[in-house]
Order: sequence, then structure tokens, then C-alpha cells
Amino acid sequence: MAKYIFVTGGVTSSLGKGIIAASLGKLLQARGLKVTIQKFDPYINVDPGTLNPYEHGECYVTEDGAETDLDLGHYERFLSIFTSQSNNVTTGRIYQTVINKEREGAYLGKTVQVVPHITDEIKRRMLLLGQDGYDIVITEIGGTVGDIESLPFIEAVRQLQWELPEEDCVVVHLTLIPYLRAAKELKTKPTQHSVRMLSQEGVHPDVIVCRTEEPLSPEIRRKIALFCNVKKEAVIEAADAPTIYEVPLAMMREKLDLICLRKMNITQYNEPELGKWKEFLDKLKYPKSKVTIGLIGKYIELQDAYKSILEAFVHAGAMNECKVNVVNVHSEFITEENVEEKLNHLDGLLVAPGFGHRGIEGKIIAVRYAREHKLPFFGICLGMQMSVIEYARNILHWRDAHSTEMDPATGHAVIDLMESQKAVTAKGGTMRLGAYDCQITEGSLAHRIYGSTHISERHRHRWEFNNLYLDDFERAGLVASGKNPESGLVEIVELPTDVHPFFFGVQYHPELKSTVENPQPIFVHFIKAAKDYVESKEEKRSVQKETAG
Repeated sequence: MAKYIFVTGGVTSSLGKGIIAASLGKLLQARGLKVTIQKFDPYINVDPGTLNPYEHGECYVTEDGAETDLDLGHYERFLSIFTSQSNNVTTGRIYQTVINKEREGAYLGKTVQVVPHITDEIKRRMLLLGQDGYDIVITEIGGTVGDIESLPFIEAVRQLQWELPEEDCVVVHLTLIPYLRAAKELKTKPTQHSVRMLSQEGVHPDVIVCRTEEPLSPEIRRKIALFCNVKKEAVIEAADAPTIYEVPLAMMREKLDLICLRKMNITQYNEPELGKWKEFLDKLKYPKSKVTIGLIGKYIELQDAYKSILEAFVHAGAMNECKVNVVNVHSEFITEENVEEKLNHLDGLLVAPGFGHRGIEGKIIAVRYAREHKLPFFGICLGMQMSVIEYARNILHWRDAHSTEMDPATGHAVIDLMESQKAVTAKGGTMRLGAYDCQITEGSLAHRIYGSTHISERHRHRWEFNNLYLDDFERAGLVASGKNPESGLVEIVELPTDVHPFFFGVQYHPELKSTVENPQPIFVHFIKAAKDYVESKEEKRSVQKETAG
């Protein structure tokens, strides 16, 4: 029978509940337990699929096609597991289920209320994953204690604390211990108030994890334990770390996993096996080289908008023992006149996914620069589509080539709405979503990257490469090296390596499957190509110096 750990947050948002939950999950997994994590989000949207990235960061897509919170990306990257529709539940989905049941007459004419009907549905979903053979299910409650939106979730946790055996339920509360520089003191009062508010709602934390900029003294720990009714050893320091991947080791030093195991009365466990994780961290901390990659996007003001891409760079960099310095370049401000100035210092160029017409021409100009200057190029989803448009305009000389997303009346619709999407009117959850197969051409760059002719990757798009123009592109030298075996959809385009050292575009989102233990192979090869580019630049410089001397 599964045991349940609930992670709540207080004082402020963005404290890192997802990272703490993922770190705890990683430690328990490393001790030989079967662990999964789920996130309950308090917003009314059914899922984050229709949310602007500025609102909520990136939308993470699971294997089964669920559009979910970006924290699920952390869960997968830390635990190397696949999550699903069941791992992310919103208030909107809860209410939608209850209202549908009411319309069907499932409540037999009773008045439908928040308690018990909404809370019962929340509890059902909280316990659902526990039926799949997991030893421990970690549930992160989104939002901050005291928010009106979070109340039904906190109430559901309160009820479960009483309904489940005492040793089957643990509450971990993440809070902030601010450091007042003027007073040179850490202040515990916000934590006390946060715990008091949680207790007023009937939930008492078993463990308090304290985000802090300064180390917690024994005195501070005693004070928190005394006023928050937890044992002193259950007051955990979560200091700021140089990278999120150090947090599991920090939590292990604080014995967070052991405290939870003792509370759950689990006595059969192994010493944590974290050899691969530590090896990864060593490579991350002590790189042997450095590359600068330009990330061309239009949501660059918010770092969470491209979270999975940035983390995939971290994984690939460690694999290459190379520090990846990512430079954000706003596509709206790239022009023919300034492209050289903006991109000439880069060692590689990634054109990011997105939707809408804003910043499109800047992306096309950037792709042309990368192609003509033999700069390693990687395009993802919209980035791949921009590379196709650029090739059509400048190699095939179809000056009006475009995507029907931006120009429905274009004379050469090289990117067009998928046939299956033409009748779709609802926006939420209707894109081509989740994992699809891809057949790769033998001998291609894609084949060398993956080492296989058959792969599966995750998608999130409505527009696709227009196969009516495929022959024209291939005659002009652009290779469609990956296709969906059922629909014929072009998934990968590339230039031969004798034409360009690394010019690669994919319709899918490879960043979503990159983990610490299994870095995504395209990112690994892209960073390798960037390293080679740096070396070739240095060789040219040394030759020029010798010639000049």
C-alpha cells in the first residue's frame, strides 16, 4: 500500500516546492523505493495549454499528451520517470469533473458543494496514483497557504490526515526565513505565521523546510521547532544552491529523506545510490571548455518560458564537459542591418518554439545568418519551420514563402495547418500532443545522432511541413531525414554535413525528454558541434597570427 507525502508552501510563491519535492523523490528513489510525484494547481484553467508563457512559464507535455505545469519537467528530469495526465490536476479539472457528474445525475439530486463533493474529487485524484504499485506518492500543492484558491486542496489534505493511517501521511511545509541585512539577522516570524495559518486550516506540518540565504543556527532551529510544534531535527535548512541539481545532496545532508522514512515507519531501505548523479555534478562544476549559444525567442524576459531547453543545455554541457553560456536574443529586434552584430560572437544558434507572428522575421534572418556562416544551428518546432521558410525564400527563391499561421494568403504555403487541425475550433488540448513515432533515414545526421532508425518524441503543434513542396526542397539540398511512419509528416530536416557542419531542425520537442541520467542526444551533438566550431575559429586565428607574423 502506498504512502503519501504532501508538500505545501508558505510566505511567498516561487520558493521551489517543485525542486524540494523532486529532490526528496530522488533520494527516496535512490534508496530503492518506487516513487512518483504529482502537482495540484489552484487555477481555474483546465490545464496550462492556453496560458501565455509570460503568465505561467513553459507548458510541459507528457508522453500521453497532457499539457501540464513545468514542475512536471523537474519531476521527470530528477527521477527519470514518465509522468502522465494523472500527475497534474487543476482546480478547473476538478470542478469540470464534478459539474459533469452533476449533469449526469450522479449525485442523485443532492446539493453539490465544495465540501464534500469538490474535496472528495480532490482526495480521489490524490490517491489515484497510489493504486499503480508505487511505494510513495509525493503531492505538491501549488500556490501559497492562505490563498483562497488553495483552501479546497488544504481541506482535502486535512481530511486525508485523519482518514489514512498516521504512518501513511507526511506533510512537508516549505517556507522562507528572510535575512534582514540592516539588522544582520534571520527572521522566523513569517514562518511562524505561515505554520499558524496552515494549522488554523487543520493541517499540521511534520517537517519544515526553510529557504534561506544564510545558514540556520542551532538557536534558530530550536526557535522554529518550539513555535511551530515540530521536532528540532525536522527543521530543514534549504540554502540557496548554485544549481538545482545540488539540492538532492543538500537535502540528503539535512536527512530530509530519513526523517520522512521514520515518520512513515519504513525500515526496509538501502543506502542511497547516487553515483551517476554525483558524476554529473562533477562534470557540471568542473568543465574543460566553454561555448556561447544564442537562444532566439520572443519570451526571453521570463527564464521559465524555455525552462526545458535551458535544462537540456545543462545536461548536454555536462556530457561534453563543457560550460554552456546561453545568451538570450529577442527575435523582434533582429534585422538585416544588426544581425551580424547580434550573432557574430556566438558558437551556436537555437531558434526556440512559439506561436504567433510576433518576432517571426527576426527568426528567419537569424536562420539565414547561421546557414550562410556555417554556424551550428538547431531549430525546435517553430524554429524548424522558420528554417524551412528561410530555405524556401533564399535557396528556392520563393520570396513569398511563409506559414499559413502568419500569412493565410501566401503563394507558397511551405508550412500549413495539419489536415486533422482544420476542423478544430476549441483551443485547449486540441493540438497534436504527446509522443509519436519517427522513422529516420539511414546514413543521415539524425541517424548518427540517435544511433537508431526508429525513435519516439513528444509534440505540441498545429502547423506542419507542407509535403506538396517536399520534392522541391530535397532537389535543392534540404534533407527530410525523419518522418512519421503513419502520416508521412516531416519531423526532421537537415543539411548534409559536407554542406554545413550542423544544420538541424525538428518538428517535435526533444528538450522534454532530456534528463540528468539520459541527456537528449540532439542537444549533446549540438554542443559538440559548437565546441568544434570554437576550435575551428581558434585555429583560424592562430593561422592568421602566424601569417601576419
